[in-house]
Amino acid sequence: MDALARRRSKVFSCVQRCDTTRIRAAVMQARGHDSHHLQAVAAAFHTPDTIESITPLGSGNVNDTYLVRAAGRPTVLQRINTQVFRQPQLVMQNLVSVGNHVQARLRQPLPALQGRRWELPEVITTRHGGAPLYACSQGGFWRTISFIAAARSVDVIEGPEQARELGFGLGMFHLLISDLPSEQLADTLEGFHITPLYLEHYRQALVRSELERCARTDHCIAFIRNREAFASVLENARARGELQLRPIHGDPKINNVMLDGATGQAVGLVDLDTVKPGLIHYDIGDCLRSCCNRAGEDAPDLEAVHFDADLAAAILKGYFSVANAFLSDADIAYIVDAARLISFELGLRFFSDYLAGSTYFKASYPEHNLHRALVQFRLTESIEAQEAELRALVQRLRRQAVLA
Repeated sequence: MDALARRRSKVFSCVQRCDTTRIRAAVMQARGHDSHHLQAVAAAFHTPDTIESITPLGSGNVNDTYLVRAAGRPTVLQRINTQVFRQPQLVMQNLVSVGNHVQARLRQPLPALQGRRWELPEVITTRHGGAPLYACSQGGFWRTISFIAAARSVDVIEGPEQARELGFGLGMFHLLISDLPSEQLADTLEGFHITPLYLEHYRQALVRSELERCARTDHCIAFIRNREAFASVLENARARGELQLRPIHGDPKINNVMLDGATGQAVGLVDLDTVKPGLIHYDIGDCLRSCCNRAGEDAPDLEAVHFDADLAAAILKGYFSVANAFLSDADIAYIVDAARLISFELGLRFFSDYLAGSTYFKASYPEHNLHRALVQFRLTESIEAQEAELRALVQRLRRQAVLA
């Protein structure tokens, strides 16, 4: 058996199937998964007689997520979308690697966490075989992770103090993994956040699409065409050696930062499937993109979409308060570019998915991803209109952080 075959055998041998004969009834049906099937999946991780309830959790666009209560303890059950994450075993390998590294860091003194709690979702293995994944009878891959209790997430930012905490949360996550060698993480989403590749995918989708053109689609096509040269700004900087690959979260949008229900302090980041080697600017840009648009990703009124520079200032204050020590001058120089690029990139991805029939992002109605694209392009325009002011803001906040 060659090395690749041995590795595949080892990976798949740890994916266990559980006995589903003793499963407690009365668990609700949700999100299209049969209630008996959900019970069987949950029983892979929990003793069947202890399972009290299974209810939908969150509003993610990719994975199916449920809150399971078993023996009085809440945990998170997720079906990994293998159309997106084609190697779920590597996703779990990354989660375990990051979890072990962060737990080791948390055992050391961290002045920025003095008097604060910080949690990272921990992988809960199957009852039989101790595997991080369960392959169900329908061919799906499921995992269970710990639930961050007494905490909440928000979809739209509520004020500057909360914005600062969101920035702190991302900065603390980056600090905790900043010394984890990126080569220890698998690239589970090759090409993720590589905007020139998304541009090429868009071109292919446009050619294949049979959509009937309208004013909104024509606007998207023209918007993308006018910014094609900008799509390579971060990758060109990496090629020149100005920016370096590091471990990143990959999707630190606003509702992936958990806030303490009582104090409002950031206590952890969730949805770690996208953890991989990358540019931290992908994370910073996505955080700013998602937090500084008060109208939200599904804003019904495009006129209400605006990049709030005051919220950006609060986020960056929180971020720099813990992350400043490992940021270079070049890292700082590309922060505004990152916010603009990731807004553009997500709009590009939404529009491409709309052209392809919405096979990646979950859509509630036929033109949902088209509307999402228009929101992101509107946000991109708002960043562009404030570019000079935002660059000055970033430099000022960096100087303040250095002096603090």
